[in-house]
Amino acid sequence: MGAIRELDVREVTAAVQELCITANYDLPVDVYEALKKAQGEEESPVGAEVLGQLIENADIAARDRVPICQDTGLAVFFVDLGQDVHLVGGDFAAAVNEGVRQGYLDGYLRKSAAEEPAHARRNTKDNTPAIVHTSIVPGDKVQITMMAKGGGAENMSSLNMLKPSQGWAGMSQAVVDTVSRAGSNPCPPVVIGVGIGGTIDMVTVLAKKALLREIGSVHPDPRIAEMEAELLARINALGIGPQGLGGRTTALAVFIEEMPCHIASMPMAVNVQCHAQRHTSVTL
Repeated sequence: MGAIRELDVREVTAAVQELCITANYDLPVDVYEALKKAQGEEESPVGAEVLGQLIENADIAARDRVPICQDTGLAVFFVDLGQDVHLVGGDFAAAVNEGVRQGYLDGYLRKSAAEEPAHARRNTKDNTPAIVHTSIVPGDKVQITMMAKGGGAENMSSLNMLKPSQGWAGMSQAVVDTVSRAGSNPCPPVVIGVGIGGTIDMVTVLAKKALLREIGSVHPDPRIAEMEAELLARINALGIGPQGLGGRTTALAVFIEEMPCHIASMPMAVNVQCHAQRHTSVTL
């Protein structure tokens, strides 16, 4: 067993603060390159023009250090916490939320968290609390990935508790139907995360985590890679196009994550992400 490494949670706060700002200012390189590739292949003149505007928007955001989109999202985190790390100096969750508070204030990012959602819907004024998914992993490092998740795309996502007899045909149709119903609402071209299996709660986490894959990457399981390619082709055949104005580029990528489920169940979730596919990571 390796030696236990101490990590002060103040380092977590500082890292989270920077992640919040960077994710909202800098479009990931893979997403930027995917937009440029799509622009070159888009057959619709209007669609190609819209893609050019999205690229220009990303350029301005990076150059002028301003948000890519006015909806700077809820702060979602995936944390891989090494089992040989001892966190010291305070509460981990509080440290993450303090980082979000600082990042959204210092970065002039819109605060979008509303408390008492069924009643008062008061803005929490600092975009907390964050949504944090933590996994305990081997090692003495802590990897923190921040995803800014806007409301327009999240609202178009879906949870489908299907019958096992519906099989892949039923699942794939549910994905396509989700994107078709979404139309222009999630600001396409979108990235689609699909979760299959687990339970009603776990499958939605799988779908969101799938969005962290690099655009252009191929799933190591050839069976799933084929499923992803099939879905991408079907979605782009819908003709929704960039910003819903028509064209072949409705989605930049489809990513699938799966796990075993109950013999009587077939959970399947679709997490929709807008063209501003904002996420970034740091390892402490």
